[in-house]
Amino acid sequence: MLETAPQLPLIEAADIAPIPEWALLQRQIFAVLDKAAIEFADRYTRADGTLIWRDRWPGMDGSDDPYEGFMNMPLFYALGGSEEVYRRSRTIWDGITWQWTEYGQIHREYDAYYDWMHHGESNLFFYFFGLADPSVPKDRQRARRFAGFYNGEDREALNWDAERKLIRSPITGSRGPRHHQTAEDWSTHREILDNYLPPFEDLPGIDRYGMQTPWSDDAVYAEILKRINERQSRGDVPLNLGATSLMTHAYAYTGDEKYRAWVLDYLAAWEDRTRKNNGILPDNVGLSGDVGQYNDGKWWGGYYGWRWPHGSFSLLEPLSIAGMNAALLTGEMRHLDLLRSQLDMLWGLRKTEAGQELVPNRHYDEGWRDYRHPHPMFGVYLWNASMDEEDAQRAERGWASDIFDTVNPAYSSYGQNTAGGHMGFNGNTAQWFRFMRGRDPGYPVALLTANLKTISEQIANYRRDENDPETMDHYRESMTIHMWQQLTPMIIEGLTQLTLGGPMHVYHGGLQLARFRYFDAIARRPGLPLGVAALVDGLTHDGATLTLVNTDASAAAEVVIQGGVFGEHDITSVTLGESAPLPTSGRWLTVRLAPGATARLTLRMQRFVRPPSYDTPWVRAADGPAPLLGRVE
Repeated sequence: MLETAPQLPLIEAADIAPIPEWALLQRQIFAVLDKAAIEFADRYTRADGTLIWRDRWPGMDGSDDPYEGFMNMPLFYALGGSEEVYRRSRTIWDGITWQWTEYGQIHREYDAYYDWMHHGESNLFFYFFGLADPSVPKDRQRARRFAGFYNGEDREALNWDAERKLIRSPITGSRGPRHHQTAEDWSTHREILDNYLPPFEDLPGIDRYGMQTPWSDDAVYAEILKRINERQSRGDVPLNLGATSLMTHAYAYTGDEKYRAWVLDYLAAWEDRTRKNNGILPDNVGLSGDVGQYNDGKWWGGYYGWRWPHGSFSLLEPLSIAGMNAALLTGEMRHLDLLRSQLDMLWGLRKTEAGQELVPNRHYDEGWRDYRHPHPMFGVYLWNASMDEEDAQRAERGWASDIFDTVNPAYSSYGQNTAGGHMGFNGNTAQWFRFMRGRDPGYPVALLTANLKTISEQIANYRRDENDPETMDHYRESMTIHMWQQLTPMIIEGLTQLTLGGPMHVYHGGLQLARFRYFDAIARRPGLPLGVAALVDGLTHDGATLTLVNTDASAAAEVVIQGGVFGEHDITSVTLGESAPLPTSGRWLTVRLAPGATARLTLRMQRFVRPPSYDTPWVRAADGPAPLLGRVE
């Protein structure tokens, strides 16, 4: 048995103070989203969780997109949202999974085949269930089964080459590697990709530097498919490092060493390939393990590689995901070195234009091109894990003040990267970092105000008659697969950053890593108790400063503070206000807040000293029921 909340170290906070604006804004967002989440679900889904949409959807694209419109619901619950939002999220996940199985994209509750940018997006919904309730047998069994698609355990999905430590294709899933792609596979992509860079430099009559490629032209489409199958459908790509989250997720349920070992082995394989490639991460590796096996020996030109479709972003993101997962599993920051090396390599190639330092984003046959502002977010991910000043400097070098010094309210869920950064209504990682470095004390109010404004605009938008799912014209264009992402009100960037003390997860499949999470000790559920707000405003390698506010003037509250979202940190002492430090031990402590009370806490901690898990103060994740076993023929 785990220790229960009443047995944890207890801090009594009774000081009454004026309620700060940020606390009122947090509680307002909780209240608005508790209602808006259900209203949005009522408008766009049926009682069984299926979406009101087409009767047919071809190709391999699209199963990620409906998940994305609703994926923040269980994370919102884990932050302190209502039980009803969580219950509805489970119904919707089941409904989408069944519906896209019927369409043909999903097989055995998982994408039959697609790439790890899109697997990563859709998996977030599933990952967040672990934070909501680790005791659900279906989730636990799914976590094991899905991981089995990538570690060699599943006989139907032989994606993993254990000898060479590689994933056998950029396109993989529950049916195994997709070594030959068809015209039907890409059919719903074509009009979208018309406005993208050409995927190959030798397409007849196409400007290799332009942003127009007529995939909708059958002759051009045939040339593209031919090259995809010759050059990009076999072998490994760095994008596949997103699969490390799937393994880490399974480890957090089970504590099974095989999942941890897989993450470390796979990251080490890419480290070795990079060393052998003169320090540059290759973006394509053949089934033999050789770099450029199907690409004339070139280390560039792979699927989601240094050139197409997004350039360096598509390599730095999976490096961030894998490095942070390995650091979480081991407590060793050396696993962040591959990401560091590539950021340093690009910085070494920088040039100065109009007084601004720019780094290359793409590599063509002729060399590096497409110079841009370096985005701070990758350095922020490093610093959030390591608390190393050198990583902070990586975030700060080449800083574009006109882009990153103020809150960016121009959120988008699809089609607009925020200043080269995130999608999914998550565009202020750099601004959060600036706040944590003491340079923008007004950031919490500014961010929460921007979030609340966006939520209000989203609610007004999905309520419009033209967005009625029963009558709206969403049957012609393939872009309407993104309608739920575009209309969702579930904007939780401010709640996540400010309460947990960390940037939001990497959008394309990163786990949510931050300094704290919370539980309601009285209701025995995850998240902040009703009426309580939290603000982490200082982080160091061995501590943090946190303010808890009970905005309810009539009822007390009890908050369990956990060290790390996955319980990976031990809290060694806590100081309330100006009082003497109280020595503690373990990953949890309880704060009892009197009605209307504020608690200003300074916590000392040992970070990354515990294996990550979905444990709660009342449930040990690894003690869940054994998996059900089917027939073996």
